[in-house]
Amino acid sequence: MEINHFSSTHHSLEQLMFQEIHENEKVSNMFNNQNHHQKQQEQPEQEFEVIGNFMSLEDNINFNPCQQKNNQNKVSIPKPLQNNMQKMPLSLSSLEILRNHGSRFNKKNIINTKTSSNLEQHQNMSTEEIIRVAGTRYTQYSSSHWSENICIQTHPYGFDFHGLTEEQNRDIELAQFLFSAAERVSFQQFERAKKLLFYCQWNSSITGNSVQRIVFYFSQALLERIEKETGRVIKGSEKNEEVELIQNMDPKKALSCHQKIPFNQVMQFTGIQAIVEHVMFETKIHLIDLNIKSGVQCITLMQALADRKDCMVEIFKVTAIGVNSCKDKIEETGKNLASFAVSLNLPFLFKAILVEDMLEIKEDDFQIEEDEAVAVYSPYFLRTLISRQESLENLMRVIMYIKPSIMIVLEIEASLNSPSFVNRFVEALFHYSAFFDILETCIKEEDECRMMTEGILSAGIRNIVATEGSERNVRNVKIDVWRKFFARYRMVETRFSEACNYQAELVVKKFEYGNFCNVEKNGKCLILGWKGTPMHSISAWRFL
Repeated sequence: MEINHFSSTHHSLEQLMFQEIHENEKVSNMFNNQNHHQKQQEQPEQEFEVIGNFMSLEDNINFNPCQQKNNQNKVSIPKPLQNNMQKMPLSLSSLEILRNHGSRFNKKNIINTKTSSNLEQHQNMSTEEIIRVAGTRYTQYSSSHWSENICIQTHPYGFDFHGLTEEQNRDIELAQFLFSAAERVSFQQFERAKKLLFYCQWNSSITGNSVQRIVFYFSQALLERIEKETGRVIKGSEKNEEVELIQNMDPKKALSCHQKIPFNQVMQFTGIQAIVEHVMFETKIHLIDLNIKSGVQCITLMQALADRKDCMVEIFKVTAIGVNSCKDKIEETGKNLASFAVSLNLPFLFKAILVEDMLEIKEDDFQIEEDEAVAVYSPYFLRTLISRQESLENLMRVIMYIKPSIMIVLEIEASLNSPSFVNRFVEALFHYSAFFDILETCIKEEDECRMMTEGILSAGIRNIVATEGSERNVRNVKIDVWRKFFARYRMVETRFSEACNYQAELVVKKFEYGNFCNVEKNGKCLILGWKGTPMHSISAWRFL
């Protein structure tokens, strides 16, 4: 009864996120065209709860075949809209966008401070930097250069940024068209938006460079949003396609991806090191894994426990939580872990708790014994429950009741849950641009792992950009929001030891492109970034 009362008197994670927006964001327009005051709106503002496939180029009978993939051809650009605060509530000004989205790390807090020799020797811009330049150009020059009756050349502003290649300038221009299309979508100028989006898709593809692939996927998502808002498709599913694609990945291929991207192993080894330290003198250890997958993290922990000399392990238990649809894979993981434990001569027990929804989870499911140390490992799982507040709160109440010695939380460091479409679009564009740059750098273009990963990312993009309400289930919030939420469950953040910090730095250095990774101390947690853009957070918690 006391626990239920505790939960009912506090706000949800989503309410906390809204609170953060009201406190920290300036209510102003990203596309603030102060020099133009023409009132143009094709359709009244409305919201549809429908979803469907995006329109392809072939579906647009008005598509101009002269708009070929040739940068000398021209395309007519509609005049920018006047500033309308009511249409885009909680939007960021251009200055705030460029300051806050993908902002660089605080250098004094960075653990691995070695400057990348690649960055010094080459003038190549990252995907995220190209999108940033495009955003700067668009917000600075759109009001004076984009008009209804003119056709623009490849370089509409009459100059290039010094030192940029022809391809980089083309990519920057392509991203500007995407920004313009997003603006039109936000004001429901759908026909104008579609012209811009068809141009974007005509000049991009899933086989192009990372900027072109980003533009292609975001164009898809915007076209799908238009289809929804014009009522041309039926209501979509509330299933999380991103999560389903991850769950359905072949374990061997998933492991291959895990080994090629630096962040995965940095987060894993750092988290396991923290758990090892908190159960150093315990002989009965119980790990609750909220997202076990192939169990790589469990194997790492088992190796560490088997190597202990001074305090032998009497029993190591793993409880995996999952949905019924993943029953076979979770059971297979359990068998593999049991076999590995035998090879280490480590006493081992495995249990799976399978449910349809986290609302079904109960304290008694875990069978916690009084003399065992409990650790909870949550790799990118809580984010999947943000759109289902009751399920998230029930899980947190159960974990609070168990009161583990430590809880390790890995999450995406991005604000992708804003109620404002424009804010969400811009946040997602910067975040996914950095992620695509990681894939471009670390994985070969023809690699199957890269194709599968980008398929998962594109599902996330579509959900974030094209859907609203209960259908929008791909949601991420930053560590500051998680901190406020966890405080409601009497959780106290724990600092990572120097050994953990060293572990993170050591793993980063193993990778060929490790110099592009940043590890930053943010309060007591660690933020991992790519070329200065924060991407992931790892935090450790104990319960009062």
